[in-house]
Amino acid sequence: MAASAKSFLADAGYGEQELDANSALMELDKGLRSGKLGEQCEAVVRFPRLFQKYPFPILINSAFLKLADVFRVGNNFLRLCVLKVTQQSEKHLEKILNVDEFVKRVFSVIHSNDPVARAITLRMLGSMASIIPERKNAHHSIRQSLDSHDNVEVEAAIFAAANFSAQSKDFAAGICNKISEMIQGLATPVDLKLKLIPILQHMHHDASLASSSRQLLQQLVTSYPSTKMVIVTLHTFTLLAASSLVDIPKQIQLLLQYLKNDPRKAVKRLAIQDLKLLANKTPHTWSRENIQALCESALHTPYDSLKLGMLSVLSTLSGTIAIKQYFSSAPGTTATTARSLDLVKLAQECCYHNNRGIAAHGVRILTNISASCQEKDLLPLEQDAVFGLEALLVLCSQDDSPGAQATLKITLTCMVKLVKCRPHLSQSVVESLLTQLHSAQDTARILMCHCLAAIAMQLPVLADGMLGDLMDLYKLIGQSATDKKQELLVSLATVIFVSSQKALSSEIKTVIKQQLENSSNGWTAYRIARQASRMGNHDMARELYQSLLTQVASEHFYFWLNSLKEFSHAEQCLTGLQEDNYSSALSCIAEALKSYHKGIASLTAASTPLNPLSFQCGFVKLRIDLLQAFSQLICTCNSLKTSPPPAIATTIAMTSGNDLQRCGRISNQMKHSMEEFRNLATRYGDLYQSSFDADSATLRNVELQQQSCLLISHAIEALILDPESASFQEYSSNGTAHVESEYERRMMSVFNHVLEEVESLNRKYAPVSYLHTACLCDAVIALLKVPLSFQRYFFQKLQSTSIKLALSPSPRNPAEPIAVQNNQQLALKVEGVVQHGSKPGLFRKIQSVCLNVSSVLQSKSGQDYKIPIDNMTNEMEQRVEPHNDYFSTQFLLNFVILGTHNITVESSVIDSNGIVWKTGPKTTILVKSLEDPYSQQVRLQQQQGQPPSQQQQQRTAYSRF
Repeated sequence: MAASAKSFLADAGYGEQELDANSALMELDKGLRSGKLGEQCEAVVRFPRLFQKYPFPILINSAFLKLADVFRVGNNFLRLCVLKVTQQSEKHLEKILNVDEFVKRVFSVIHSNDPVARAITLRMLGSMASIIPERKNAHHSIRQSLDSHDNVEVEAAIFAAANFSAQSKDFAAGICNKISEMIQGLATPVDLKLKLIPILQHMHHDASLASSSRQLLQQLVTSYPSTKMVIVTLHTFTLLAASSLVDIPKQIQLLLQYLKNDPRKAVKRLAIQDLKLLANKTPHTWSRENIQALCESALHTPYDSLKLGMLSVLSTLSGTIAIKQYFSSAPGTTATTARSLDLVKLAQECCYHNNRGIAAHGVRILTNISASCQEKDLLPLEQDAVFGLEALLVLCSQDDSPGAQATLKITLTCMVKLVKCRPHLSQSVVESLLTQLHSAQDTARILMCHCLAAIAMQLPVLADGMLGDLMDLYKLIGQSATDKKQELLVSLATVIFVSSQKALSSEIKTVIKQQLENSSNGWTAYRIARQASRMGNHDMARELYQSLLTQVASEHFYFWLNSLKEFSHAEQCLTGLQEDNYSSALSCIAEALKSYHKGIASLTAASTPLNPLSFQCGFVKLRIDLLQAFSQLICTCNSLKTSPPPAIATTIAMTSGNDLQRCGRISNQMKHSMEEFRNLATRYGDLYQSSFDADSATLRNVELQQQSCLLISHAIEALILDPESASFQEYSSNGTAHVESEYERRMMSVFNHVLEEVESLNRKYAPVSYLHTACLCDAVIALLKVPLSFQRYFFQKLQSTSIKLALSPSPRNPAEPIAVQNNQQLALKVEGVVQHGSKPGLFRKIQSVCLNVSSVLQSKSGQDYKIPIDNMTNEMEQRVEPHNDYFSTQFLLNFVILGTHNITVESSVIDSNGIVWKTGPKTTILVKSLEDPYSQQVRLQQQQGQPPSQQQQQRTAYSRF
C-alpha cells in the first residue's frame, strides 16, 4: 500500500514537500506494526492529521485499509480508536477506492462472540453509512442486533439504524415497522424506547413513510404522557416535520397547543426551543394566528424564563417575512391600530422589563417592525424603539458582565439597523451614544465606538462640535496602557477618522500621536494607521507608518510598512490638486507616481512564497497605470493649445470623409486614451473576479475604480470621438442604491456631476473646443481629489479558499511528456481538493468548480497531414460540485497531430449566486503524440514502393473488436 501511495505521489509530480506524505504514512505504518499497545494507539490517532494534510484518494485509501486491518486483528481498545478516527474523518470516507475490501475487513468482526466487539463494529458500520447505504449484510446485522440481550450492542444497533435510515430509503422503510413494534412492545424498557424514538426523524424519504411515522408519534404523545417521553417524542416530531416540509404548519399548531395547555415547564421549554427551530428554518409558514397565539401566551405567562424564550421566537420572526404577513393580514392596519396589536403591546411592555434579555428582545421586535413596515406611518413605534434602546444602553454600558455585554451588542445592532432605515432618528441616537461614552465601562465603550463608526459610515451625522468630546475622551484614555485601553484607542481613533473624513486638523493629529507615543505599543499604532488608510486620512497614516519602520523584527515587515508609507505619501500628494490648474495637477501626479514606484518595489520585496501579496500588487499596479493614464489624458488635452489643428485640417476631413480629422492630431490621441481607459476597466474587472475571498467593501472599492475608468472613456467618446451616438441612459445614476461608505458617497457624487457636465456640453457645442478639454481635465481632477480608500482586504484576509489539483496520468518528472499514440484518446483524470482557512464561507461559498482543459501544439514531428479542424485542438469545460470539499472528473483528449502538446487545466469557482470567480490554479502537463506502429509500417512500405501485404491490410485499429 505504501508503495502505491509513493507511486501516486511521485506520478502526481508534487515535488519534494508532498513526498513527505509517503514517509508520514510509512512512519504511522511502523507504529501500527509495533508490539506495544501504546505505540499502536498513538499511530492510529495520528491518522486524521495525515488525512487533513494530504487529502487525495490514493493515500486515504491506503491508510483506511491499514486501519481496517488493525480493526480486524486488534483488541477492543484499538477498535475504539479506529472508530473515533473514522468518525473524525467522515468527509474523507468517500475517497476510499476499495470500499468492498475495507468493508470486508471491518465486517468480519461482526461474527465475534464478544458483544462489545460487535457493538464497536455496528458503530463503525453506522459511521460508514454514507458510503455503504445499501449493503444488505449491514442492514441484516443491525436488524439482528436490535434483538440482542446485551444493552451495549442494542445501543450500538440503534446508533447504526439511525445513520442508515438517514442515508437509505430501503432501510428506513424496512426498519420502520420493527422500530414501532419495539417502541409499542411492553417488553421494551422505557429508557430504550427513549433512544429508539429519535430514529423516526429520518423517516422522511417519501410521503407515506413520513405519514405513518407521524401517526405513530401522535399515538406515542397521547399514550405516554410522562415528561421525558413527551419531550423526546415532540422533538422527533419537529425534526421529522422540518425534513418532510409538508407538515410544518400542523407541527407549529401542535407545539403552540402544548405551550398553552401543558402545565409542565420542561415541556413548555421544549415547545419554545422547537418553535425557534421552525422560526429559523421556515418563517414563511407562520400564519397571523400562530404569531397571535404566541403573543397571547407570552402576555399571560408569569415566568420570566418562558417569556424570554417566547420573545426570542418572536424576535426571530420579526426579522423575516412573517412580520409583513402579520401586519398586512391585520384588519385596517393604520398607525393607531398597529399600536393596539398584541405583538406591539407585548414589545412595548417588555422594553423596560427588569430582565435585560427580555428588554433586548422587546426593542429588537420594535426595531424590526419599524424597519420592515416602512410604508406605514409608525412614528409612535419608532419613538418607543428609540427610548427603549436608550434605556438599555444606559443600563448595559455600566455593567461589565458577559450577559450585559451580549445585551449591549443586540442593542447597538438594533441602533445601526434603525438609523439605516429611518435616517431622521440618527441625531438623537448618536447624541445618546456620545453622552453615554464618558460614563461607560471600557468593554462597553469599545462596542459603542464600533456602533458610532458604523452609523457615521452610512450617514454624515458626527458634526465638528462632537469632535471635541471625542478628543477629550481620547486624551483621558491615553493615560493607561491596559489591553482594553489599547483596543479603545483604536476604536475611538476610527470614529474620529470617520467623523472628519475631509481632513484632519493639525491639532487632532498632534493629540493622536502624543497619546500613541505616551502609552501604546506598535501594534495599536499600526491598527490606527490602517484605519486612517481605510478612511482616506493619508497624511496621518504616513506619519504613523514612518514611526513604526524601525520597530519591526523582520525585513518583510519593514518592506511592507515602507510600501504603505510610500502609498500614503503618494495619495497625500494628490490632495494638493486644484481645479483649473492643470500644470500643477501634472506635477502632483508625477510626484505621486514617483512614490508609488518606490512603494511597489518595496511591496514586491515584502512578499513571500507563502504570502505572495498578489491582490495588493495587482491593486497598486492598476493604480499606477490609472494615474499614468490620467496624466497622459491631461497632456493630450493640453496638446490642443500646444499643437492646434493645421489650417488645412477641414479640407483633410472632407476628403477623407472622417469629420474628426478637422480636430488635428488630438483626435488620434484621444482614441488611444479611450482604449487605454477601457483596457484598465477590463483589468479592474479581472482583479475583481480573482478576489473570491475579499469582503464586500473591498470589492465595491475595486468596482468604483473600474467605473471611474469607464466614466472617463465614456466622457472622451461623448465629448470628442462620437458625440452623436453617445447615450447617457445606461450611465445615469440610480439614486436609490444604498451607499455604504463616505468614499463611495463622494465617488458617486463626482460621477453624477461629471455626467451632468458632459451631457450639457455634448448638447451645446461641437467638438473639439477648449471647453471640451477643460471638462475632461476637471473630471480627472475631481476623481483624484477623492482620497483613495485602502480597504480591509488590502491589509487583512478574513476568508481563505484555495484549490489543489492533481492530474493523472502525470509524468514522474514535470519536464517529461506523457507518450500517447495518435490513434488513441488520452483519459485525463482531474481530482481536486478545496482547502479553507479558519472561517470557511464567511463572505461567499463555493457552489461548483468549473474546470477548463485546453491543449496547444508546441512542436510538430513528422509530415503534415490534412486533418479535420475539430481534431486539431482540445477545448473542453466541465462543472463539478465538490462534495466534502473533494471533486473529480475526467476528460477524453485527442492528439491526432504528431508532436508535443501542452495541456493546461484551469479551475475557476462558481459561488451560490452563480457568479464565476477566476481563482485558479492553473496546471500544465506535456503530452507527446506518437505515430501508432501499424501506420508507421504502412507509411515506410509506401515510401519503399511495396504494396502492403493482404494480412496487414486487414489489420486495423478496430480489427480486434
